[in-house]
Amino acid sequence: MSQLKPFLLFLLVLSSGFNLQIGKPYLTKWVITKGCSLKVEGSTNINKFSCVIANYCRPDTLTFYKNSITGPLKISGCLQLDVQDFDCHNLVMTADLRKTLKAKDFPKLIIRFISLNRYPDFNNQSDVKGIVTIELAGTAKLFEVDYRVIPDGAKSLTLIGIRKVKFSDFNIVPPRKIGGLIQTNNDLNVEFNLRLKVLD
Repeated sequence: MSQLKPFLLFLLVLSSGFNLQIGKPYLTKWVITKGCSLKVEGSTNINKFSCVIANYCRPDTLTFYKNSITGPLKISGCLQLDVQDFDCHNLVMTADLRKTLKAKDFPKLIIRFISLNRYPDFNNQSDVKGIVTIELAGTAKLFEVDYRVIPDGAKSLTLIGIRKVKFSDFNIVPPRKIGGLIQTNNDLNVEFNLRLKVLD
């Protein structure tokens, strides 16, 4: 019996290690490379506008945890964009947007990546869905985002995310001008382009 105990203990440790390897999530890291951008499009009762944060180039890393079972991929990582970098190609409009988004009090627009519904195909263009948290003007809100995946060569891709949001989602009142004659509509279209490269 005394010889049997060490053997049983060995089998238990071996079995535990084997099960741990089976259940261990597959880990992949993507680095965000140069050439990324964020675009916000909206409208007033008079015209449309488009404001861009261009050439975002911080080397942020997104980490994917992929289980062996088919299902959503958990992600950790985020973009932290400077609201002051928004350019609406019009000095007055640019200043108005920065003020509306409370750039002085909340200088960062933060997009936190939560999950994708499946791992992207690096060989063909495809569509995937994901969950993100967008934090703006001191308020964070969860959104589902539609992505277009465009392969750019070996282990590289462009991820284009599109989502409709509202000023009111972030407790922001759309700006008005000239005594209310010019009114900005509540709806906004947000598009972010990420250039990504797989590290491992």
